[in-house]
Amino acid sequence: MNKILQQDSESLDRILSLTKEIAGQYYAQKETLPPSRLFNDSALPDLPQHGLGAAAVLHHFQKHYADEMANSAGPRYFGFVTGGSTPASVAGDWLVSVYDQVMSGSNDSAAHFIERQTLHFLKQLFGLDKEYNGVFVTGATMSNFVSLATARQWIGEQQGFNFSEEGLFGAPEIKVASATPHSSILKSMSMLGLGRKAWVKIDTLPDREAIDVEKLENYLKEQTQPVIVVANAGTVNTVDFDNLEAIGQLRKKYNFWMHVDAAFGGFAACTPKFESLVSGINSADSVTIDAHKWLNVPYDAAMQFTRHKNIQVKVFQNQAAYLGDPSLMPDAMHFTPENSRRFRALPSWFTLMAYGAEGYRDIVERNCDAAYALGERISQSKEFRLLAPVRMNVVCFSFKEETTLDDIRSFLAAVRDDGRVFFTPTLYKGIPAIRAAISNWQTGINDVALGFDVLTKVYKRHFLTESLERR
Repeated sequence: MNKILQQDSESLDRILSLTKEIAGQYYAQKETLPPSRLFNDSALPDLPQHGLGAAAVLHHFQKHYADEMANSAGPRYFGFVTGGSTPASVAGDWLVSVYDQVMSGSNDSAAHFIERQTLHFLKQLFGLDKEYNGVFVTGATMSNFVSLATARQWIGEQQGFNFSEEGLFGAPEIKVASATPHSSILKSMSMLGLGRKAWVKIDTLPDREAIDVEKLENYLKEQTQPVIVVANAGTVNTVDFDNLEAIGQLRKKYNFWMHVDAAFGGFAACTPKFESLVSGINSADSVTIDAHKWLNVPYDAAMQFTRHKNIQVKVFQNQAAYLGDPSLMPDAMHFTPENSRRFRALPSWFTLMAYGAEGYRDIVERNCDAAYALGERISQSKEFRLLAPVRMNVVCFSFKEETTLDDIRSFLAAVRDDGRVFFTPTLYKGIPAIRAAISNWQTGINDVALGFDVLTKVYKRHFLTESLERR
């Protein structure tokens, strides 16, 4: 055995202690570390010919990089829809690497039982029927990809075509109807060979991002072949919800696959305050819900649920003699693109066991209260204006004066450089805007109050001055 590898094997306790020390130093600085930062790239060092050993590498990382990491897991990271990691999920994630389970095979370890139990918990948390088959994937993009791939197979079979065996040559054309799909839907369509142009944009309700169901029905009336309808449960800019019950009712009259992208909006089911927003979700053929968003577990983790397990296995089955009959196995390798995968269910199991349904009701409600508080400050400010009502945990706003996306980006770069909060730019109905997404288990009213103060001060100090100079 390599000498340094042997030394590390004999010093494992010390290596783990040093790792814990670095982690502890990070958590001790969570109130002061910037939630985002600009790291200037430099020349890439060469691979060492002779290794340094784990302890030396830990010290090197601590000296050169630890203080340059962003606190994106902290309470004032308002970019994207990103949760942090609850204490229990961090414990679970560390153990994922410790046990390093082979997740092929369905009963050769307790890991597979824990995974199935976690998916059972999640169906209960989200109010999904027990008949749904669930799998873990890397994120909402892959969850949407898996669902659309299964939908493609279903539509092909409706027309006597087997996509999984015959490929795309001679395949029937497939259309995807949606009002405000997430960009990952279009990316998935591209990867599947459907093409981004297969998206049929259905009009939204006035001043909303939610689909006009009457317009959707008018489109469905004209179709002679089945289509895919992507219903959105929580749009990215304003957390708007399509009427899932009404779309579900249309399935009684028209032949289409109903996919619900509920990447973070699915968490509305956690609390009586918002559960009506996802009423009708059980009409779906497939559902996407993300875990590294509002479940607050480490990247990467999301779930995909479907009522069509037998169709999904036709797409993703891994056929090899030593693996057995895929139709008789519950192994997730036969339901997702991955054969090799980490035991990513364990952090979710830890956090669900640790905090239960009550804990997640608290997180969702506190985050939404914080978003309402920020929205109230913005609506009363002299510098900013709300572009849409605050429905749950995302606040979409802009400057009161007309602006450009470049101005928004310049302004947010200055906010980032302040070092206390982080927001992302967006476009809402063509208007350059700012998004504040609040989904971290630690975030409270004080955090958004500080965030608003930073926005206001940076606007007065930086953006307003530059604007005046340009004029």
